[in-house]
Amino acid sequence: MTAATHPLAPHGLPPFIGGADGSDPLFTAVVFILIAGLMGVAVLYFKLHSIPEHLAQKQNNGQTELIMVLAILALFTHNNLFWVAALVLALVKFPDFTSPLKSIAHSLRIMTKTEPEPEPEPEPEPEPEPEISAPITNEQEQ
Repeated sequence: MTAATHPLAPHGLPPFIGGADGSDPLFTAVVFILIAGLMGVAVLYFKLHSIPEHLAQKQNNGQTELIMVLAILALFTHNNLFWVAALVLALVKFPDFTSPLKSIAHSLRIMTKTEPEPEPEPEPEPEPEPEISAPITNEQEQ
């Protein structure tokens, strides 16, 4: 320690004991370690919650927006069911039911030689009636 150490104090004090000026190196080290550890856990937590979103974007999943909403709900509500549902939606590939149905409809049109129904034209808007401002007098007509 320094020359300001009391003469009756032991001369071989360990370095983690605070000095007379109020400095405490052990406390300072523990505070920095705890802050770094807390930030590391927070980053890990956020990375864990974003796994379903990354999987959905890599696979071009059709339910990407639903997966993102479920992951955010799980993050804010701490309800693990939402996160598991988002992970299952991201990993399971659902079959495409619309493409075969469209192909069948197209083949039936070719077989019957009909054209697809044209979309109806929108009805024209009625013309607005003219505004009547003042009655017409005999002098104005002539």
